[in-house]
Amino acid sequence: MISMQWWAPLVVVYLSMYLEASQHRRKALYPSAYRIKRGTYSLINPMFQQTMEDVNLLFEILLAGMQIQDGDHTMLIPDEELASIRSVEKLEVICDDVLPKRLSEIRHLTAELAQRQQRLSLQDFERTVLTLVYGAQTLASIRDQQQRQVWTESVFQLFRAIQKDLRPS
Repeated sequence: MISMQWWAPLVVVYLSMYLEASQHRRKALYPSAYRIKRGTYSLINPMFQQTMEDVNLLFEILLAGMQIQDGDHTMLIPDEELASIRSVEKLEVICDDVLPKRLSEIRHLTAELAQRQQRLSLQDFERTVLTLVYGAQTLASIRDQQQRQVWTESVFQLFRAIQKDLRPS
C-alpha cells in the first residue's frame, strides 16, 4: 500500500507547477478590461472592432482628431456626428476605463509585450494601438526633456510590439 502512494506527492507538485505555468501564460495584458464597468456585464472585456464597418469607423474617428486624455471621460471626438454613434460607447469604455494612462502602467505593459511570444489577441492588439495613440498624444504635450525622453521610449516600445505582431510568422 505504501509503495503505491509514493507518486501522489509527485503528482500534486507536478500539477501545481503546471497550473502556475498555465496561469502565467494567460496573464491579461489589460486586466482592467475584465472588471465590471458602468453596471453593464456586456462591457466586460470590450472590443470596438467587430466588423469591417467598425474598423472604418475607428479610422474615421482617428482622422477626425480623436483625443485620449488622462482623467474622467478621457475620449473626445471633435466631430459631433461621429461622437453620437451608438457603437462609439464601447470605444469610450476602452479609452476611459481599460487603457493604461500612467507612465508606470504603460512601461509595465511594454515589458509584458516585449516578453510575449505569441500573437496578440484582437482585443489586445486594438488596445495596444489605442495606447500608442494615447502615448503619442501625451508625448506631443510634454515639455520637460527628461519626461519626453521616457515617454518617447515607451511609445517606441508600443510601436515595436505592434510591428512585431504584424510580421508574418
